[in-house]
Amino acid sequence: MSTKRTDSNVYTIVFAVILVVVVGSLLAFFANATKEMRDNNDKVKTQIDILSSMGVEATRTNATEMFGQYIKKQYVVEGTTATENAEAYLIDVKKEQDAAKAGKVQRLPLFIGEKDGKTIYIFPVRGNGLWDAIWGYVALNDDLKSIYGVFFDHKGETPGLGANITESFFKDDFKGEMIYDKDGNYKSVTTSKSNADPNNVDKTDNEVDAISGATITSNGVSAMLKKGISLYLPYFETLKK
Repeated sequence: MSTKRTDSNVYTIVFAVILVVVVGSLLAFFANATKEMRDNNDKVKTQIDILSSMGVEATRTNATEMFGQYIKKQYVVEGTTATENAEAYLIDVKKEQDAAKAGKVQRLPLFIGEKDGKTIYIFPVRGNGLWDAIWGYVALNDDLKSIYGVFFDHKGETPGLGANITESFFKDDFKGEMIYDKDGNYKSVTTSKSNADPNNVDKTDNEVDAISGATITSNGVSAMLKKGISLYLPYFETLKK
């Protein structure tokens, strides 16, 4: 009488294959079942971030309502033209950057907000920090020359150092900063270790204090802003005419 050997190589391989198939199927099922929830969470997070750049604090429970209250119009900018699009906030900025590298026209989302009777122009920026991607939103005053506010976030910067780009003490320094120099040339705003204005009184120097101990991340913010803002300048020039 033969005895079934459960410790054979064949049994082990078959068991492993079955286990992989079962676990894979379960993961696929749960991923599909929660996709709508995850997509909605991403949408709400984007709305919160956009509102934060204009100084509006929203929560996950009221973000959509407040987004509709403060964001009056959404556009997709391509060069010097803009097309109104109620779902411009869903544009994947990273994918658009990749498309531009491949020679395609980059679609740029632009949001027109209103707060305290002021019109605010808001748009996304994205770049690289020390360890991974950094991104955010820049809000410009209606003169299209000065910053109303900013929002920054990151994927993996060092806590207490580069990760401080999310902190108010850093973001608040950008408020009121000019993106053009005194001669009207585009300069953006840079983070500087040698900034001669530590109290950030001079809003025409195109500089804010860099984060101590986070030179690469600070430089990444500077590069991100200079490139990101410049993409919108051709369209902004049409609004000044």
